[in-house]
Amino acid sequence: MSDQPQGLPNGDPNLAPQGPLVLNIQYTKDLSFEVPGAPEIFATLREQPRVDLQLDVQARPVQEGSNVYEVSLQIRADAQAEGKACFIAELVYCGIFTVNVPPEQLEPVLLVECPRLLFPFARNILADVTREGGFPPVMLAPIDFVALWQSRRAEGPVVGNA
Repeated sequence: MSDQPQGLPNGDPNLAPQGPLVLNIQYTKDLSFEVPGAPEIFATLREQPRVDLQLDVQARPVQEGSNVYEVSLQIRADAQAEGKACFIAELVYCGIFTVNVPPEQLEPVLLVECPRLLFPFARNILADVTREGGFPPVMLAPIDFVALWQSRRAEGPVVGNA
């Protein structure tokens, strides 16, 4: 039996094996919550607000020529009831990913797999901020990131612009 720890090259514990996709860190880059009609909206609100959602995914290299990327999941929720704005919530939730895949797989990894990993955390933040803002929590349904990527791809190159 070897003295070297299993799974580590040359037994160096500082050199963990790199997979095709590594999430280095995730963070809230921007968060905004606004209740334009407060405090009156809370006294007059008689129905569940209708929430319109917008979602976008962007990816950019952290440093030119590296395989480290910032992927941002941008979510905007506009809620209205009885023709009045209830709240506006905007969230940019990001992750820094190290991506070790062939070039032809880079775009789907950055715009499908990475946001899929970030989504549950962004979903919880949006639910918490709307609940803490005095409204029912916005619970986002699962997102089909493959369909989102394919629709954006139909418009032209995606990662090169992101």
